[in-house]
Amino acid sequence: MRKILYTISLAIVISAQASSVFAFGAIAVNDSQGTAASEAGYGVGWGSTRKEAEHNAVKECKGAGNDDCEVAVWFERCGAYAGDRVNYGIGYGETLKTAENMALKDCPHCQLIVSDCQ
Repeated sequence: MRKILYTISLAIVISAQASSVFAFGAIAVNDSQGTAASEAGYGVGWGSTRKEAEHNAVKECKGAGNDDCEVAVWFERCGAYAGDRVNYGIGYGETLKTAENMALKDCPHCQLIVSDCQ
């Protein structure tokens, strides 16, 4: 009985640690004025800290062949980025829909470029 309780306790601790491995996410974009939404480059990164997630997002963005990548938004659960040739909008929240709606509300005539959740 003691061994079963130990095994269950260990499984709970391991699953709690695994779910918090990536506490932050970030989206980096290569989206200058005059660029169409469909031409914007981006990268999504994850990390145990905000700084690590931002670093990984820029690295991912540059790794996709983009020269000038900047972090547009960081988030703890879900994030989104929308843009057009002049404006952009960012969003974040507990669900993908919340993040996307926030980004599009921030920039109503924009197209959603990227969104993701951890």
